[in-house]
Amino acid sequence: MTPIVVPDEINEGSVGNWYFDDGARVRTDDLICEVMVEKATNEVRATVAGILRIRAPTETVVHRGDTLAVIEPAL
Repeated sequence: MTPIVVPDEINEGSVGNWYFDDGARVRTDDLICEVMVEKATNEVRATVAGILRIRAPTETVVHRGDTLAVIEPAL
């Protein structure tokens, strides 16, 4: 499993839109969600292809390094 974490440039934010449902197949570099900070929205992309497992639902407050989701290998 490959973790998708809150990027280093974000100290604290909240999870905005998820563009894929839990269990969906994603491809490398797909836009999977947004993390909203005070005056900006940051895009989070898949780093590998596989099955998306969301760990931080929409509106969850997250901090640098927190796990947003994991991507499991697709069989």
